[in-house]
This record gives sequence, structure tokens and C-alpha cells, in this order.
Amino acid sequence: MSARPPYCGRFAPSPSGPLHFGSLVAALGSWLAARAACGTWLVRMEDIDTPRNAPGAADAILRQLESFGLEWDAAVQWQSRRVDAYAAALAQLRAGGRVFGCACTRREIADSQLAADGTPRYPGTCRDGIAAGRAPRAWRLRVDPGTVCFDDRLQGRLYQDVAAEVGDFVLLRADGIYAYQLACVVDDAASGVTEVVRGADLLDSTPRQIVLARALGVAEPAYLHLPVVLDDSGAKLSKQTLAAPVGRDVAAELAAALNFLGHAPPPALHAAAPAEVLAWARANWKPARLPRTRGLRLECPPSAN
Repeated sequence: MSARPPYCGRFAPSPSGPLHFGSLVAALGSWLAARAACGTWLVRMEDIDTPRNAPGAADAILRQLESFGLEWDAAVQWQSRRVDAYAAALAQLRAGGRVFGCACTRREIADSQLAADGTPRYPGTCRDGIAAGRAPRAWRLRVDPGTVCFDDRLQGRLYQDVAAEVGDFVLLRADGIYAYQLACVVDDAASGVTEVVRGADLLDSTPRQIVLARALGVAEPAYLHLPVVLDDSGAKLSKQTLAAPVGRDVAAELAAALNFLGHAPPPALHAAAPAEVLAWARANWKPARLPRTRGLRLECPPSAN
């Protein structure tokens, strides 16, 4: 039996804006899982979707992580500098007959049944060839029928028939940008990531990433999907809803993030330096304390003063 590889985790923000409290929860949970396992923790900047990148956001995110004492163990990886790796993965899949060109526009599939993540399910229009007079706009993975089953370390056993519920999904978009699913799988494999700890808003992407990892013949990481932070209306905190950036009161925000994750620090640490709070959290980290839910309201928001 081969030895289990050393633990490697990662945090992979998109630089569409600074980190908000929900992002801090995901980063902290990922960092603590890696540190509790005496493993490596990486930061990857998912800046491949260039139209969504906000000027200065990537640097702001790195400064925010540093202010909370969340140090990473290797040079930051930038997806925008790894296009050749994604091209090579797509070429491998094309050589194996696993992808096909698709001429469909968004409007043409807009009325399709919705997939689990709310996007239209691809109906397979171009799966057996593109209609005469049309050219491929995007490239899709040919998904075989069958249920993907995986055990999430927090959410439990989950199932999805990707072919039936999502359909053949895009790997290279019509605008020439490699899709999130492809870039994520290629990067996790190249970095040796052994466990992905992230928000449950990405849970529905996991079966697609497992299908893609198997198609590429790379190792599948384990998964732990943390509850996402919900606002008073029950909506997920996000950059799109203009969630406030963190870093105004590091001590209060760090304590609130730990409390959200079921690891409330002692009152004496509520105003302590980040290094002291993180040392306590690392020593007391127990995944069994994490709330087993996909979303959770923030009962006591940290002070914004």
C-alpha cells in the first residue's frame, strides 16, 4: 500500500473585490484544517476570468490574509499565468475524444432545464456534431451517464448524476477563457492538494470536478464544505451584494469567524493578537464542532468600527 501524501490545503479567492466575512470564514477554516494536520497551506488567485477582476483586489486580499495572520507556505499561484497548463489538459481530453465543439449561444440554451447551481442544463444539441454552416464557439466535456458519489467530511454522503442534472459542461468558453471547473481541477492536481476546504456554495461544482479529475487521470482530493455565511435576509454574503470588507477590527472579526465555525475562543482572547488567537484555534480545532449545514446566519456581526 502506498503511503498517504502529506496534507495540502488551499484557499483560492477570486479577485473581484476584497475579502468579506464569508471569505474570511472559508480562508480560516481551510488554514486551520491544514495547520491541524501539520500540512501545507497554499493561496491561489483565481484570476482567470479577467473581466471579473477588480483593479487592486488581488493585492488587497493578500494584505487582508496577512493582517489576520493567515500565512501561506509557497509562492502565490496565479491562474492567469497558467493558461498553457489548461490548454494541455484540454488537448489531452480532445485526443481522448472526451470533448466536443459547441456552437450554441447562451440564448439558445437559456430555456433549458436548470442545473443544480441554477444555470441552464445543456441539452446536448452539438454532442453528435455541429449543424452545417455553424462553427464551434466553446468546448464541452462529454459527460457519461452515471451517478457520482462522494463523502464530504462535513456535509456527508452526496450524489449527483452530472449527465442528467448538468449535462456536458463548458471547459473553454466562447470568449476564449478557460472555465473555472477545468482550471480548478488542473491546479489542485498540479499543487498536490489533498483536501479542498471551501464554502458550501461550491458544493454543486464538486461532482463536475470529480468527473473531470477522472477524465484527466489525476488524483481526487477529499472535500469539506463549510457553511456559507448568510445575511439577515437569508442571502449569502458576497461581493456582488456589496458585503463589507474585513480588516477594520481584526480581533473582533477573527473571534466572530471562529465562533461561526463552532470554535468560540475564550473571552480573554477576544482582543488578543491574531497569532495568539490562531495558536489557540489550531490547538483546539475539531471538525466535529463545525455546524453541519450549508448555510448559517451570522447572529452577532463583528464590529465595523
